[in-house]
Amino acid sequence: MGDWLHQTERWLRGLIPVTVTVMLVFAAALPWRLPAFVEVTPAFAVMVVFYWTIYRPERLPYVATFGIGVLQDLLAGTPLGMTALLLLVVQGVVASQRTFFRGKPFLVIWWGFSMVMPAAGLLAWVIGSACLGTLVPLLPVVTQIVLTVLLFPVFVLLFRPLGALASPRPG
Repeated sequence: MGDWLHQTERWLRGLIPVTVTVMLVFAAALPWRLPAFVEVTPAFAVMVVFYWTIYRPERLPYVATFGIGVLQDLLAGTPLGMTALLLLVVQGVVASQRTFFRGKPFLVIWWGFSMVMPAAGLLAWVIGSACLGTLVPLLPVVTQIVLTVLLFPVFVLLFRPLGALASPRPG
C-alpha cells in the first residue's frame, strides 16, 4: 500500500508543471486591459515553458507543450497550431541552451528570457500575419513582449517553490 501511495505522490508531483501551465493558459484567456491602451495578455505560456525547460525539463515533455499550445489557440481564437509551434520552438531553443542557464544567477535567466521573448513575439506576429493574410498590428505584440518580460520575475517567485514540489522526494 505504501508503494502505491509513493508512486501516486511522484505522479502528482510530476503533473505540477503541466497543471500550472494549463492554469496560466486559462488565465491568459481572460481579457487583460491596460487603461486607455490596447487589449493585451501576458505570454504566460512562454514564461512557463522557458522556466520549466531550464529547471524541470522532464516534467514538461514536448507533447504536453504541444497540447498546451493547441489549448491556448482554442481559447484565444488564434490560428490552430500557431501557439503550439511557437512554444515548441521556445522549448527547443531553451533546451539547447539549458546547460548555459543552469546554476546561473536570476539576472542571467531574466536576461535570457528578455532575449527569447522578443524573438517569440516576432515569430508569433509573423505566423499570425501569414495565417490571417494581413499584417497584424505591432503595438499589441510589443506591449505583450514588454509586459511579459517585466512580469517574468514575479512568476519566477511562484515557480521556484512549485519546482521544489515537482521534484520527486527521495525514498
